[in-house]
Amino acid sequence: MKNYSYSAKDATGKVVKGTLFAEDERDFMEKINEKGLLVTNYKESEANTTKTVHKLKTKDLAYNCRQLSAMLSSGLTLVKALDILCREQSTEKGRMIWRDIYENVQKGESFSASLELHEGVFPPLLISMVAAGESSGSLDVIMKRMSDHYAKEGKLNNKIRGALMYPAILLVLSVAIVIGMFTFIMPTFLGMFESESDMPALTRAMAGISGFFRTKWYILLILLGGLVFGIIYALKIPSVRLKIDRFLIKGPGFGKLVVKVYTGRFARTLSSLYSSGIPMVECIQRSSAILGNSYINEKFETVIDEVKQGETLSASVQRTDIFDSMFCSIIYVGEEAGALDEILEKTSDYYEDEADSAIQRLVGMIEPIMIIFLGIMVGLIVASVMPALYGSMQNIQ
Repeated sequence: MKNYSYSAKDATGKVVKGTLFAEDERDFMEKINEKGLLVTNYKESEANTTKTVHKLKTKDLAYNCRQLSAMLSSGLTLVKALDILCREQSTEKGRMIWRDIYENVQKGESFSASLELHEGVFPPLLISMVAAGESSGSLDVIMKRMSDHYAKEGKLNNKIRGALMYPAILLVLSVAIVIGMFTFIMPTFLGMFESESDMPALTRAMAGISGFFRTKWYILLILLGGLVFGIIYALKIPSVRLKIDRFLIKGPGFGKLVVKVYTGRFARTLSSLYSSGIPMVECIQRSSAILGNSYINEKFETVIDEVKQGETLSASVQRTDIFDSMFCSIIYVGEEAGALDEILEKTSDYYEDEADSAIQRLVGMIEPIMIIFLGIMVGLIVASVMPALYGSMQNIQ
């Protein structure tokens, strides 16, 4: 998209200056004619996309959509609503983003195109919904729907973060305790042995680990940094990412729980898009992409092709072997009844409750593993120092 600076005359002969976003010169002239202006001079340049790395949080998206919905429903124009919304932002970066959108819309750019210029700030789902709202003239309804959508998504994300907080703290404490025992406690007991040859095999092994922590700790940091870098690099390789994402939903025990979380998000997104009048193919593309799973995206490429050829969505989704049979049956009922959006909206509520329970079960699987790990490490250390303690007690006697 390009930015055109122009000078023109209106119907009264008054000179008007401004800028306008357009795909090309022809598009620019069409937009100028729609404004009823006669161009006298214009200059073409690359559009100022005002790229920023400030990605809006889910709660900010919910708040902004709710405010826009309320203002548009009360009869305010979009330009006036954006001006007010800009002033209500709590951060300077947020004000800059919405001020730029306000200026672009004021210059004649569409709201959806203005959002799209801020790459990485607004999710593609919101941009698609805004475009559908502009086309149907129901932008206030769309904003209300997106406000509810992001409010529920934020609630689910908060539940996930809250549920994982305790295991994360337990993991950090476990690692800190193990390092502390090997670094400070083990050397004290090792001094009770007269020589290394007197140590049992387990004690010698624990002594070696203790010495490594005390003298070559920097190697551990290098290995840890290399491991983190290696994982990040591996995730960027499509084939590796595909295998990891497949294991995430097919893994024993936790796979079905992760799928429930995906099902709730997929159903809610598909319901929001489909009820807004967006074509089914685009609805499927957006709904599967929002899950962020490359394996699901690959499977849904086939679904999209089959739907284009006239296949029903329920049958195509069933063949992916990702979602459970009940969800596919619900889609089938919605297609037959002609109320797919309504049924999916109710289904998303059900699966979001199931996702909440799934998260709790996932955490319940992680906690005992960490506790067992910590118990094993403490047990090994105690077993390795017991001969020294036993020998000291005999000497005292």
